[in-house]
Amino acid sequence: MLQFDLLKTAGRARRGRLTLNHGVVETPVFMPVGTYGTVKGVLPRSLQEMGAQIILGNTFHLWMRPGLDVLRQFGGLHRFEGWPQPILTDSGGFQVWSLGGEDGKGRKITEQGVHFASPVNGDKLFLTPELSMQIQTVLNSDIVMQFDECTPYQTAGHVTTEAEARVSMELSLRWARRSQGEFQRLGNPNALFGIVQGGMFEGLREESLQALAELDLPGYAVGGVSVGEPKEEMLRIMAHTPHRLPAHKPRYLMGVGTPEDLVEGVACGVDLFDCVMPTRNARNGHLFTRFGDLKIRNARFKSDARPVDETCGCHACSGGFSRAYLHHLDRCGEMLGPMLASIHNLHYYVNLMREVRTALDEDRFETWRAQFRSDRARGV
Repeated sequence: MLQFDLLKTAGRARRGRLTLNHGVVETPVFMPVGTYGTVKGVLPRSLQEMGAQIILGNTFHLWMRPGLDVLRQFGGLHRFEGWPQPILTDSGGFQVWSLGGEDGKGRKITEQGVHFASPVNGDKLFLTPELSMQIQTVLNSDIVMQFDECTPYQTAGHVTTEAEARVSMELSLRWARRSQGEFQRLGNPNALFGIVQGGMFEGLREESLQALAELDLPGYAVGGVSVGEPKEEMLRIMAHTPHRLPAHKPRYLMGVGTPEDLVEGVACGVDLFDCVMPTRNARNGHLFTRFGDLKIRNARFKSDARPVDETCGCHACSGGFSRAYLHHLDRCGEMLGPMLASIHNLHYYVNLMREVRTALDEDRFETWRAQFRSDRARGV
């Protein structure tokens, strides 16, 4: 089940409400990434307390471990990982791309699917659109992504040509139709999203989205960005594609990005975002704040008694933990350090989208956006 209500617009920016089988999601929204059935270092309760509404699971990795027999026993991912609210799962296509190596020799793409070796034990595996739908049906994710080929920006130093991007995009379209057919055959009660591909070529993007729109899927994503292309190229595609998707369907920008990217994405008409950046950066001592980014490993924080962000209400900032303490934890390799940093970064992202929704509700998005830019440029 999926119902999307478009509540308000401001230019291309949209304020919406997404009703799914496991709950209601207010959009625009940031979705924390839980690759292996967990958002690294963060309890589900902490995610709920900070206001996270929907999280991601990774079809490929959960297929590998714990495997479908275990997940079937638990009735899907929600009960298994202790998260009762909505979950989106990707299709596995991105992992096949990323695990294939820079030269792509670790995978073989055919019309039927992708042959590759298991990163767990080296077993030969074959992933198809049909199998991806079967796995995601077992996961019982609220939003299921079509199986696609993630078109690389470049392979082994060779930048993907328009002709190569077309072959990839058209294969993803054929796989979208097969994904839809299998999804319907399985009687999956959740929602299937299509993925617009086409690399950095606007004409291909338009062909892809028009063909996908004809399938009348419940929602659509923009894929194939944040895959090694220059930032200006990603921003160009982000400005071009989302607002051309059906206005009455939710729009998802996959794998993006910085706080600035999210705000720009909202202005371009995006409703849903995900990115590993909040937790990955946290594990490397890189913290996001209202007033710019903070690298907690820097010696200047050794005796800094202030919280990471004095305007932040997360457990790390409001719980009495200082920059000096987080610096100490990071230097000592204590696991509490990345845990607190992850809680802070995720809270920042979740709250950023909450502020966006409030600004849209109150018809002051552009004023808020200007203040956001000014604050972030100020520096910590």
